[in-house]
Amino acid sequence: MLSRKVFCLIRNLHISSVKSLRGSLRPVSSPTESEDVQEKLPTKVENTLPSENPLKSYVPTFNLAAYVNKSECLQEFIKMGVNLHNIERRKGLGEFVLNLNFNDTVKPRLLFLADLGVSPELFGRFITKNPLIFKESIADLTIRVNYLESKKFTPQQIITIVERNPFWLMFSTKRIDNRLGFFQKNFELNGDDVRFLTTKQPNLITYKIEHVQKALFTVKEEMGFNVEEMKCLLLAKPKLFMMDHSLLVERFSYAHDEMKLSHEMILNFPHILTSRQFRVEQRHKFLKFLEKAQYDPKKDLYVSPKALVEGTDLDFVLNVAKSDLVTFDAFLRTL
Repeated sequence: MLSRKVFCLIRNLHISSVKSLRGSLRPVSSPTESEDVQEKLPTKVENTLPSENPLKSYVPTFNLAAYVNKSECLQEFIKMGVNLHNIERRKGLGEFVLNLNFNDTVKPRLLFLADLGVSPELFGRFITKNPLIFKESIADLTIRVNYLESKKFTPQQIITIVERNPFWLMFSTKRIDNRLGFFQKNFELNGDDVRFLTTKQPNLITYKIEHVQKALFTVKEEMGFNVEEMKCLLLAKPKLFMMDHSLLVERFSYAHDEMKLSHEMILNFPHILTSRQFRVEQRHKFLKFLEKAQYDPKKDLYVSPKALVEGTDLDFVLNVAKSDLVTFDAFLRTL
């Protein structure tokens, strides 16, 4: 949980700073931004902080904890719940964080996030995932928020996007606009669909576009879903388009070929494609052993495919298979 000191810090910053920030959140057109960040963290982070930083003379190591007593910034990060070990494992980030000036660099960006509506309790997780946010100028961050406003995202949607994807604000408006256009064109989405998808899974929008393109091909050509069906899958389970392609095909093949689930049934229960394969297989085989593997809702003794991915084994055995754990465990030992 965020320290009381940090809460007070954000709360007590001069009111004119807040008003200035809010006043700058105006619609923009053809914004000029700094060069786009890469989709992966850079292998090396250049130091752009003031040269008078007293910590700059220290030689970075793989252990940021060694410098905590000398760094106010690291001390505040710890109070916010930042995982320094996760940061130092990524090449170049340890040195970058070590040389941050809390008052000049960190505080203004925390104020920006707080004024935007991001919960201070999430700052620790946010910084752990993306400390490079402190490399972005307030002007660029503001432009990127303005873009979402211009696309009619609500304030709550914007908060959700930034909280769920700490890397979102690293992407220029041009790149985000191209990404949203890609999904809108390839899945025939309307404006509401785009906003819904972005808010539900903002990580998908900034995911490797080559991976998403291959997933789109896999779902359409290898799995046989048409555009309208792909749209349904995307909006219901956007995570599908971030999965490993071979794993996705394997799960589909099992559900479609072994369990005899039609495309329509998979559309109604897409959870079958995102759930652990071994769990689905164990439960399906057990139902088949009991001669209860009947997934057609038009026939008697119908079992919902959803029952194979939800609940504990005890719930499944008692309520779905109508059996007992002893029988289920004995069956699993035969697999």
